[in-house]
Amino acid sequence: MTPGELVRALRRRWYVLVVALLLAAAGALQVLRPDPTYVSTAIVVLKPPVTGSQPNQLANLQPPLAAVSYAAVRQLESPAGAAELRAAGVGGTYRMIPRNSGTSVTPRYLIPSLQVQAEHSDPAAADAAARTVIEVYTKHLADLQTQQGIPDRARMSVDLLVPPAAAAQTGTKSRALAGVALLAAVASVAGALWTDRLLARRRRRREGAGAGGGHPAAGDRVPAGAASR
Repeated sequence: MTPGELVRALRRRWYVLVVALLLAAAGALQVLRPDPTYVSTAIVVLKPPVTGSQPNQLANLQPPLAAVSYAAVRQLESPAGAAELRAAGVGGTYRMIPRNSGTSVTPRYLIPSLQVQAEHSDPAAADAAARTVIEVYTKHLADLQTQQGIPDRARMSVDLLVPPAAAAQTGTKSRALAGVALLAAVASVAGALWTDRLLARRRRRREGAGAGGGHPAAGDRVPAGAASR
């Protein structure tokens, strides 16, 4: 298709472009005035038990603790774990992000901290969802140690480093508007071309049916012998 044919097709199906423009305007309005969304963030750490030789728990953190914490996270990320969280009242979107990045002083994967995020339209509901995720996470770690028969004095514990705090989630409106405009342009041109081709095929079909209607039917044809008489 040449540029001239494209322009003529868009002119013929101008109404498709108008519909796409109206839909794009509705999408842009939603981008400029989005529904409020809040993200609650909390950070917990899995700590080893206090022992006589190492009374400071933070000085006795070992890399295997990070593996144990990640195992509990994997359990909650499974379909069964997601169903358990939903049954516990966790609504909306939630995430569990292991924070095992080290520093020049602390080796990587040494401190098994976990960042918990919950997203909701209500800040109080977002905080409540984050707390519930932490409670279920703690329960899974306790059940895991119970299955292994670990006594209470030798058990790992979960400490809340940063309590849940909801904050309004804001995005870049200019990027969102650019995306809406690009999507509207592509969809409007594609819709106009598809509509033009569809109507053109239907028109040719009707013209072919009309041209074929002028010929006599097979039962109405005059035999050759009768025509020569």
